Amino acid sequence: MFEHESVVALAIDAGHAILEVYNKDTNIEVMTKDDDSPLTQADLAAHEVIVDGLQKIDPTTPIVSEEGNVGDPHSNDLCWLVDPLDGTKEFVKRNGMFTVNIAMMRKQEDRWNPVFGVVHAPVTSTTWFGGKNSVTATRQINGITTPIEVKANSVEEPTRLVASGSHRGEKDESFAASLGKYDLVRMGSSLKACVVAEGTADLYPRFGPTSCWDIAAAHAVVEAAGGLVLDPQGKTLDYDLVDEILNPYFLVAADDRWTQSWIESNY
Repeated sequence: MFEHESVVALAIDAGHAILEVYNKDTNIEVMTKDDDSPLTQADLAAHEVIVDGLQKIDPTTPIVSEEGNVGDPHSNDLCWLVDPLDGTKEFVKRNGMFTVNIAMMRKQEDRWNPVFGVVHAPVTSTTWFGGKNSVTATRQINGITTPIEVKANSVEEPTRLVASGSHRGEKDESFAASLGKYDLVRMGSSLKACVVAEGTADLYPRFGPTSCWDIAAAHAVVEAAGGLVLDPQGKTLDYDLVDEILNPYFLVAADDRWTQSWIESNY
């Protein structure tokens, strides 16, 4: 396998490459990919750092990245899954709400599950990492590490709901209404799942489009912290890294008290 510390360090190195672009005084140049999503030099720089680093750490394991693959995932039961810069729109806005995502995925039949993940927020120098049954869920800030775990509010307190700053529709509103009293916090990228993992939010429902690399690393951290990442049927979310990279709707939750409401909201 691999030493998780080396992957954490690699995510931080990618964050430094992103900040070199982010901190320039000039406007950020934005290109458009075939799927109409934005692309910047920071995405490409972080991709190069991560791919080079992973090939040194683990030269035989394929890599699936939003910005290009190395090797064939079909050839191995393990695969790296990478989003070099999750939240490119937030990056362009310079609001700090973007991350580096690296996950180790394991194949089970024709689906994939995350066994380890690291999410790094370059602007705040904060990193979350962990893997269920392998690496303790941890938050690292400027090199200082603290174990983390989910912590849901009691039923008497408002539910702490975190949602996207860019995507919110009718389903989001109706699900939120089903919760009773709730406090809403908006933020971008996989940060939303990480705040559930560290116990500062209860729920992150996602009714908008996402790809496998957007959430898998944070999924690993959430599960390591004792939380849940559920598909529309209330089962643990799994992934396709090759043919159908888009995820279904999903819910990140501190515990299972909201599962039935979640399932009902999808019908």
